[in-house]
Amino acid sequence: MIGTNEMISAEALIDSNRTGREMAPTSEEAIYQVMHAAIAERRLPAGMRLVEDQLARLFCVSRARIRAVLQSLARERMVTLQKNRGAFVSYPSVAEAREVFQARRLLESALVREAARMAKLHGVERLREHLDRERAAVESNDRRVEIKLSGEFHLLIAELVGNATLSGYLAELIARSSLVIAIYEGAGAHDCWQMEHRRIVDALAEGDGEAAARLMEGHLAEAESRLSLSREPVASQIDFKAIFGI
Repeated sequence: MIGTNEMISAEALIDSNRTGREMAPTSEEAIYQVMHAAIAERRLPAGMRLVEDQLARLFCVSRARIRAVLQSLARERMVTLQKNRGAFVSYPSVAEAREVFQARRLLESALVREAARMAKLHGVERLREHLDRERAAVESNDRRVEIKLSGEFHLLIAELVGNATLSGYLAELIARSSLVIAIYEGAGAHDCWQMEHRRIVDALAEGDGEAAARLMEGHLAEAESRLSLSREPVASQIDFKAIFGI
């Protein structure tokens, strides 16, 4: 992430924009958070061109500051910088898609085994509360919130382990897998992820790390199996104000 002395949340930034008042110059960290969330939650589609001038006007900052944000996103492979063409939301190849899911299976099976050893009562309760939020999102057919909560579930398990470095790696992989799913998920795919999450939590509550690992590997393998490898690139224009709620 970008170092900065000014920190505000993406939610606060978007809410302030919705008041209709003229937007004040925004910190690089805040812009980073807004853009990262928009990519991870699929509001900025893979392959979309990110025009520096347009973003600079939108956030009331210089092109140099927007460029710094884009470079930071590029280091996390959320954005691709192309010489003489500009910046684009990354469009992972089929090979990259496979690599992302393989990396997640290897990392998360190890994390969930460790979490089973360390998951105290309060940790399991927190996961069950999260499952209730997932169910509510599914029942309200709020796909954007479903995507957000699904990623957060995996990060909550990582937090039980208490290894900030591994949690950071996982956060990057989750964001990249969201891009992969947005591009390659089959039109008829059916998400059973909420029930799969519940089974994982049940295994954690029982302290059964091996069962939890098997369930996690199966959960991620199932998500990968629903990928279709014949997606066409998305259009290159978008209404940024609508995306960012400005």
